[in-house]
Amino acid sequence: MEQKNQTAMKEFVLLGLTEREELRGPLIVVFLAMYLMNLLVNGTMISVISGNSQLHTPMYFFLCNLSFVDMCFSSVTVPKMLSNLISDKNTISFSECIAQLYFFFVFATIECVLLSIMAYDRYVAICNPLHYITIMNKKTWVNMSAASFIIGFLHPLLHTLLVCRLSFCSSNKIQHFFCDLTPLLQLSCTDTSVNELLIFTEASLIVMLPFLIILISYIRIINTIWKIPSAGGRYKTFSTCSSHLTVVILFYGTLIFMYFRPSSSYSLEKDKITSVVYNVLSPILNPFIYSLRNRDVKMALKKALQTKVYSSKGRMPRFTK
Repeated sequence: MEQKNQTAMKEFVLLGLTEREELRGPLIVVFLAMYLMNLLVNGTMISVISGNSQLHTPMYFFLCNLSFVDMCFSSVTVPKMLSNLISDKNTISFSECIAQLYFFFVFATIECVLLSIMAYDRYVAICNPLHYITIMNKKTWVNMSAASFIIGFLHPLLHTLLVCRLSFCSSNKIQHFFCDLTPLLQLSCTDTSVNELLIFTEASLIVMLPFLIILISYIRIINTIWKIPSAGGRYKTFSTCSSHLTVVILFYGTLIFMYFRPSSSYSLEKDKITSVVYNVLSPILNPFIYSLRNRDVKMALKKALQTKVYSSKGRMPRFTK
């Protein structure tokens, strides 16, 4: 009977952010604009960093990776949500739902690991500057980046497989705008204790271990900065990692609030808002946070824009009398 119920569930209904019909049009406009902005600003960041040889350093290499992951992160959920809003067809097949769940956790995991690697990079640069080039050589930072992607693609496999074994025999309506783990577990009519145990053990380890690395790195960074005699020197040194710290707080704050709290405290509306923050808003803000607080990125962006303008003017046709 359990297997029958499981195979019978061929599709789910995504109820989205709201069921109010009059908000459909504004939501399409807002989320389409935010998604295009995400692709634009992160694509620009990748283009500027890769096109400027002065930014071919570990910190900017990891930042380039982060921009790519942010583009992919939103692309997992937002296009499907926009498609449902436009077509007024809120269904998603079981296989599409599982694929969306898997890739959502893939890019969330990669971002967690990348943020910890970036914190370690700042730690070495500030606390051990004389050996920075030796420690963070090209082979090391390429291997670190590759490891983040390998971990990202391997870690969600177990969670995804455990969701596949669940039976969904009552309702197929997901109270969300994408196939997230918590709403899926709430729909299951079989025991989900194994899934929940895995979230609070293995998933906690994957998320909290990078967070611990970030925490230790910044404790040592702050300790080193505190020893700098001049206030100007302390400010200048801390400014090199303040952007990363802001991104960490924004990403980890919403992630921990969303997934690592008792199930009794779940709130449907708050969870949807939180999901929008780390799924849609955060990937847009990250490039702005880094560029606004980083002189090298601003100079490279200004140079790229000037080159583009001059190039466009050079291609303009000239008219003679």
